[in-house]
Amino acid sequence: MRLDYLAVFMVTLILFPWASSYAVSSLVLTVYDDGYVKVEYEILPEEYSSQIELPLLGGHYENVIVEDGNGNPLNFRLENGSILVYSGEADIVRVSYYTPDLTVKEGIVWTLHVETNDSFTVVLPENAIVVDLSDIPLEIAGNSITMPPGNQSVSYTLNGRAVGEGNEAGSLPYLALVGGLAVAGASAYILWRKGRGRSMPTREEFERKLDNVDLNEEERRALLYIFDRGGRASQAEVREAIGLPKTTAWRMFRRLEKKGLVKVLKGRKENWVELKL
Repeated sequence: MRLDYLAVFMVTLILFPWASSYAVSSLVLTVYDDGYVKVEYEILPEEYSSQIELPLLGGHYENVIVEDGNGNPLNFRLENGSILVYSGEADIVRVSYYTPDLTVKEGIVWTLHVETNDSFTVVLPENAIVVDLSDIPLEIAGNSITMPPGNQSVSYTLNGRAVGEGNEAGSLPYLALVGGLAVAGASAYILWRKGRGRSMPTREEFERKLDNVDLNEEERRALLYIFDRGGRASQAEVREAIGLPKTTAWRMFRRLEKKGLVKVLKGRKENWVELKL
């Protein structure tokens, strides 16, 4: 009887291979003048994974490309609004496609709607003028806006004209928006500084705190490196300082975040790590 159960279990594993967990390292949405959006994911699979099931934004997908970190194509299958990627031993998986489903136009105003559990960067056309945002962005750089996770929207007009007549008048909503965001950002920064008003511990005190935490040598070195940089550093900087591959470092930061020792802040080009001790 036990052999029968074992045989059924093995057949199940073969016919229904495990779709592993993963983390979205980067999500970039490049918006075109006609409303089409290029969606680009960079995904870090968990260890020992062979498949990834990724829910996709939109309902129609064109020119779908799936590659590993070296640009080698990976097999995939589209089904029910998701993509099943046979990642094999890939450390990094990149998925890209085009969809018309993320934007709507009312009058001269376009609006990009996105609902996601990850922060994402929107790259607008060069001639776009932002007229409304659903939330305070994490970062603004040129025509790129990094938004926090959630149900978000970005409204904009094209041809350098906003809701008003002429380029000069059209630029006012954008300037008002940027000014408001600057004020909000400054206020948030002041509150953050007040919350951190307590004095930083000395390095010796910090090391003694680490002695009471279950850490391996790489985790300890990473935390000390961040401490020596004032309590905050980019993931890439820490990774290079302690000599870890990208995926190994990502898993380490994830462990430290689960332990409540750091907070990972997503930026447009790179992630940052901040001490919480």
